[in-house]
Amino acid sequence: MATVQNTTNTASQALLDSVNGSKNTTTSTADAAQDRFMTLLVTQMKNQDPLNPMDNAQVTSQLAQLSTVTGIDKLNNTLESLISNVQSGQSYQASSMIGHNVLVSGNEVSTSGTGGYFGIDLPIGADKVSVAIKDSAGTTIRTVELGKQDAGTLPLKWDGLTDDGSVAKSGSYKFDVTASIASTSVAASGLSYAQVSSISTSTSGIKLNLSNLASVSTSDVKEIF
Repeated sequence: MATVQNTTNTASQALLDSVNGSKNTTTSTADAAQDRFMTLLVTQMKNQDPLNPMDNAQVTSQLAQLSTVTGIDKLNNTLESLISNVQSGQSYQASSMIGHNVLVSGNEVSTSGTGGYFGIDLPIGADKVSVAIKDSAGTTIRTVELGKQDAGTLPLKWDGLTDDGSVAKSGSYKFDVTASIASTSVAASGLSYAQVSSISTSTSGIKLNLSNLASVSTSDVKEIF
């Protein structure tokens, strides 16, 4: 007698997965917590005392608590995604500053024979403002009188000359800023001039890496050239 073969075709699991899509076994923390809660709730309801059934208010309260926890978890995920997108956008915006020169907080000015750029920041206007450029020994080699100045950022250029008209040696110099209204001193700070070489992203935000080896936040930039 001839053997009759089984004509019933059974699709392999691999084929079914390729057609229907394999189920992702990785679930979020919220999904896992929700599954555990529902399992416990169903088990509790199945084994409840028929003479003392669960209170509807109690079940509703438990469901509300689960909904709150799930909602908070989803909100946290949304905020994390939003923060990541914002930081990514800030990185792209900051990258456009690479190659530009900026004024940031500092008190150094460099010269290679022809002077260099720097600046001052005045929170309020002053009747008299002066800048003293000093060498490595702290000796003032050039004093610049700027007279009356309004509040704000003031870009400046040193011509590279000393008070006696000679050319200052190439290198980096310090400078001090003094400002006053009548005979009362007012706040004034120096600004260093540097080029943005690159940017970096860290937990503290976007940083601009400057040609003078300083690293500053975008909010620290007083002026861009």
